[in-house]
Amino acid sequence: MARSIALREALREAMQEEMRRDERVFLMGEEVAEYNGAYKVSQGMLDEFGPKRIIDTPIAELGFAAIAVGAAQNGLRPIVEFMTWNFAVLPLDQILNTASKMLAMSGGQVGCPIVFRGPGGSAGQLGAQHSTAFESLYANIPGLKVISTANPYDAKGLLKSAIRDNDPVVFMECEVMYGDKGEVPEEEYLIPIGKADIKRPGTDVTIVSFNKMMRVAMNAAVELEKEGISAEVIDLRTIRPLDWHTILESVKKTNRLVIVEEQWPFASISSEIAYRIQKEAFDYLDAPVRRITAADAPMHYAPNLVALYLPDVARTVKLVKEVMYLKK
Repeated sequence: MARSIALREALREAMQEEMRRDERVFLMGEEVAEYNGAYKVSQGMLDEFGPKRIIDTPIAELGFAAIAVGAAQNGLRPIVEFMTWNFAVLPLDQILNTASKMLAMSGGQVGCPIVFRGPGGSAGQLGAQHSTAFESLYANIPGLKVISTANPYDAKGLLKSAIRDNDPVVFMECEVMYGDKGEVPEEEYLIPIGKADIKRPGTDVTIVSFNKMMRVAMNAAVELEKEGISAEVIDLRTIRPLDWHTILESVKKTNRLVIVEEQWPFASISSEIAYRIQKEAFDYLDAPVRRITAADAPMHYAPNLVALYLPDVARTVKLVKEVMYLKK
């Protein structure tokens, strides 16, 4: 039976269930214990699991990430919460040079089963240093798995899979979506890492997106339907490994592809998808692959500039309509 719960509750349930199942799992990060989490994702978990498994840390991301990586290499299964992925640039050395490479450097003898999770991307007027989407950066690192979720159902099922995975997993959430509600089963379920999901079937154009840009993609599809354009919307869910098969099969059907993402345009996820699709599905395309991304600049603070910086429904609809009438 399903019930409607918020994204933060779905994430909490995933962690609680896995901590009850496996005593090696623990959570650490800034304000996760006494304060119940900066976004209340870990609310009540200190009372249930105690301070040895719900661990408040100093404001020292590099330090506590290093402790967690060491714990993972010694048989535990840490979940590290970053208050924002913008702060995770500090422990990038541990994620890039230790967690992602340890299995290879040890000849397969030492793994690193760890989940790094927290919100990323923009969340209103937070300024340039708190508004960067980092999926493309981490997806460029061999040895990591990268997940970026857009709704409570996917978030719970994928976080449970991430906690059980024996590789390091980067798990991207979104501040402005923690209160979003969705149907989540009461019974246990897992969602496999590396599998995209078709959120809306369509026949005329494929729209690919992830994380909060799924809102833009889905709302654009609704507007396009009013004009007789049937858009198939794919939620990547996992960025690495990427589900190329689902994208490819959709493009073979619709013959057009538009990608919506909150990344900077250069060396982005949309860049990689566009290259791969033109390489493997060129003969199926009736128009060039197009994309809408964040502006190629730091995000400014003024609300009008924030609006210009991010993809929106109107510009996505306009781009799709252009694609409908362009020829390669």
